[in-house]
Amino acid sequence: MSNSALLVMDVQRDVVAIVDDGSGYLPRLRRAIDGARAAGIPVIYVMMALRPGDPEVSPRNKVMTDIVRAGLFTEGAPGTEIHDDVAPQQGDVVVTKRRGSAFSGSDLDLVLRTRAVDTLVLTGIATSAVVLSTLWHAIDLDFGLTVLADACLDTDPEVHTMLTEKLFPQWADVLDVEDWLVAIAPR
Repeated sequence: MSNSALLVMDVQRDVVAIVDDGSGYLPRLRRAIDGARAAGIPVIYVMMALRPGDPEVSPRNKVMTDIVRAGLFTEGAPGTEIHDDVAPQQGDVVVTKRRGSAFSGSDLDLVLRTRAVDTLVLTGIATSAVVLSTLWHAIDLDFGLTVLADACLDTDPEVHTMLTEKLFPQWADVLDVEDWLVAIAPR
């Protein structure tokens, strides 16, 4: 039997304000979080935060440079905080990362290994960024993977669909939140 953890990635105030399409994303994600807690599955939050002055941002990294120009992810800024609708509870682990993957520049691998987690359930914003990057990284670390397609969101719905319907199923189980909740429910 696998030991799973639900990763809630980059669901931060400024990101939600940019990407949320009004389709009920946050309530669906909240349902997944509540279901994980009820099933005894740890919920681990991952957030992007860059130090003031951005010492970890190379001018050669286009994505990171664009993020800084947009004023996103400054450590300590209110918009960098996890969105209130899905905020962590006491006892939840919050991991800070410095790059796209939840593993890059963070202690996520250490947190997972000390808890003997071998399977990750991925959620977050954006499907084409943190979810994709983390999925690739987790594959190389031999984690089992599930992606909750409707608990992921992207600025480009076509890219989201392509990733969740064509690419991700090659390496992960891809489910909707409701199907996953049925799968983890006590029998």
